Amino acid sequence: MSYQEAYQGWFQTLAQDADTIAELTAIQGDPKEIEDRFYTDLSFGTAGMRGVLGMGTNRMNVYTVRRATQGLANYLCAQTAKPSVIIAYDSRRMSPEFAMETALVLAANGIHAKLFDALRPVALLSFGMRYLHADAGVVITASHNPPQYNGYKVYGPDGAQIGPETAEAVTAAIAALGIADAKRITQAEATAKGLLSIIGDADVDDEYIRRVKTLSINPDVVRQEGKTLKIVYTPLHGSGNVPVRRILREIGITSVSVVAEQELPDPDFSTIKVPNPEDPGAFTLAIKLADAVGAEVCFATDPDCDRLGVAVRERSGAFRLLTGNQIGCLMMYYILSTKKANGTLPANGAVVKSIVSTQLAKPICDAHGVALFDTLTGFKFIGEKIQQFEDTGSHTFLFGFEESYGYLSSTFVRDKDGVNASLLIAEAAAYYKAKGKTLADVMQEIFETYGYYLENVASTTMPGVDGLRLMGEAMARIRREPPRQIGGVQVQAVLDILAGTQTTLATGAVEKLAYPPSDVLYFAMEGGHFVCVRPSGTEPKIKLYVNVNHPIKAEAEALLASMTADAQAMLGS
Repeated sequence: MSYQEAYQGWFQTLAQDADTIAELTAIQGDPKEIEDRFYTDLSFGTAGMRGVLGMGTNRMNVYTVRRATQGLANYLCAQTAKPSVIIAYDSRRMSPEFAMETALVLAANGIHAKLFDALRPVALLSFGMRYLHADAGVVITASHNPPQYNGYKVYGPDGAQIGPETAEAVTAAIAALGIADAKRITQAEATAKGLLSIIGDADVDDEYIRRVKTLSINPDVVRQEGKTLKIVYTPLHGSGNVPVRRILREIGITSVSVVAEQELPDPDFSTIKVPNPEDPGAFTLAIKLADAVGAEVCFATDPDCDRLGVAVRERSGAFRLLTGNQIGCLMMYYILSTKKANGTLPANGAVVKSIVSTQLAKPICDAHGVALFDTLTGFKFIGEKIQQFEDTGSHTFLFGFEESYGYLSSTFVRDKDGVNASLLIAEAAAYYKAKGKTLADVMQEIFETYGYYLENVASTTMPGVDGLRLMGEAMARIRREPPRQIGGVQVQAVLDILAGTQTTLATGAVEKLAYPPSDVLYFAMEGGHFVCVRPSGTEPKIKLYVNVNHPIKAEAEALLASMTADAQAMLGS
């Protein structure tokens, strides 16, 4: 079916929906807009759906949400009798409405929908999955994307996002449906039938907070230093506001100043360009407030509170934003070193990170006798590793992180957790303050001890009808002609994770990889550097990761610059 046929089909199928017809009529004279909205269905992958709000098959709207939910319902009903699904949402446009639509479609299929009574972080959904023994979970969020986006993420009974096999099965179930094929009942009917329940604080939140508090390693130090440690926190208009402030208060950190302009939900995110704690602009108001109150550290969480950004005050008095890798390594170093000092570091301890995250983790883990595991990008793979450890008893999970500002030190949550991360970084700040150090001091000590591990993350956007084709062509071209040098450094091995092979360039020897297939190319370099290229799972872009290390900072910076330039030329960007 052509995009024009799909466009016209909506006029016929949804003729009774006056608002939808009005929106579609308004774009009649714009063939490019029609094409972009209807040339494809909004893709449903292992990260669920994410897209711009609006009417069309390639947009987030009540019809694409209902269709996806009907596909999920068909899959669940084929797997188990009387399934239940937990639903959470953040502060974005249409998030409450999409959450309710999800619940009503599930209820129409005889599935017990359990809907949070207000916006919640992703971690509450992940925890609630296991705590309430649900068969699936849905979070309505577009994470850190701009305000015109929303999304739909699906979780399995283990509390992690669904894996590739389940995603393929749900995708097939969705593809078999038309845009108006979803069943739906009213909220009153769903409630009367006992198929819609509302989850309040006492149902999940209180137990979650109690368990997060058990993750504190040095609670006495935190209570002592928490009286004077000054923190500025901004939820960036999102779901972290209540639980992050609660956990900091309950562990004894009492001097927390919240950025008032960004405290309450605002689907327009009117104080920032994007609600992304990776973006320096997200910290403008927080740093201004920190200077006014004399705070030592600033936190920011994104709308669904699964990512945490941190700015630390240096000895000069200025604030420096840490990268996701640096935050992860600070937390990891704090956990491992303090547990070792306390005598509580398990002999079979393990850290798990994504393949594109810093190799600085390795020397830190080695120094503490802790195993390090790499997974593909996507926190669901870290969640799978946690489950493997529990099933086999082989390792005790201590910490997991991704360079994209996601962290976890618990096993009762199986996704990145901004509330857990806030506790960890606040506790680390208090612990090191008791020793006369700032977080900036400790980060510098880590570099001086283990080397300067620096990184660049860049991306090339390829939107629209031709985007997928262009990304595929770019990846195919690099596969055919992999570089032998990047920035003057020899490539030792090429890991083609889609093909499942590792090729050593010097000998041509090919080994099989244990990773599941994924469109990722990883270049292992002499000296322990690496370059990785992969299409984004949530946006129309190819992402490029360049990581280098050197004992001397200036040398590391020069190497990073030259390797980044070469790697970007490889992409044609």
